[in-house]
Amino acid sequence: MDHADIWDEEAARRYDTPGVGMFAPDVLGPAVDRLRSLAGDGRALEMAIGTGRVAVPLAETGVPVAGIELCQPMIDQLRTKAGDDLLPVTLGDMTTARADGTFSLVFLVFNGISNVLTQQAQLAVFENAACHLEPRGRFVIELWVPGLRSLPPGAPGSVFTARPGYLAADVYDPVAQHVVSHHVTFDREGGTTARIFRSPHRYIWPAELDLMARLAGFTLESRHGGWSFEPFTADSTDHVSVYRLD
Repeated sequence: MDHADIWDEEAARRYDTPGVGMFAPDVLGPAVDRLRSLAGDGRALEMAIGTGRVAVPLAETGVPVAGIELCQPMIDQLRTKAGDDLLPVTLGDMTTARADGTFSLVFLVFNGISNVLTQQAQLAVFENAACHLEPRGRFVIELWVPGLRSLPPGAPGSVFTARPGYLAADVYDPVAQHVVSHHVTFDREGGTTARIFRSPHRYIWPAELDLMARLAGFTLESRHGGWSFEPFTADSTDHVSVYRLD
């Protein structure tokens, strides 16, 4: 599965869910507030900007924001909300694509780095972020903690969401550190017709992520269990990690 093929026009059109889910104010607000604080008076670059879920409200606070995005349909959807004057976007792979200028902050949210399916390419994301940053600039990653502890012995995967009209499950390959997320949406509650969306990921343990950062010239500045400075613990399902360029 290639992400450039996965995120076609239909997927891009369905991505935005204004006001609910990852677009809910209590989810989006703390992320925008934290990123605005980290950007300071400088410019911000979002890797895998998508449809602008975070970048558009961040830009509307007055932070100059640019983006990198692999999939043209996602950029097209973003353009229904913000023009190039507010949010310039470079079409390309975040491992290599270069945006104009330098930035005080680069950020990659909502598990975006896991969309890169090899360790070498994930390290290249760090290296590309470093190339865009001003001295002592920051790179922020939001990422989930692999839920392997919750798997029964010998089970290849688990259901992580089940509600009327929607079912979601992850299937793991622990050797390759790969997981494929399966999202099944039914036409109506109790219906028999379903739409299936699959997305492949390479999961990364926090310690491995920190090593990638060090190899690219970063030092871990902070790690929390969410955007509102929640403590990161053994039970945290996600983390927000802030790296500073040495």
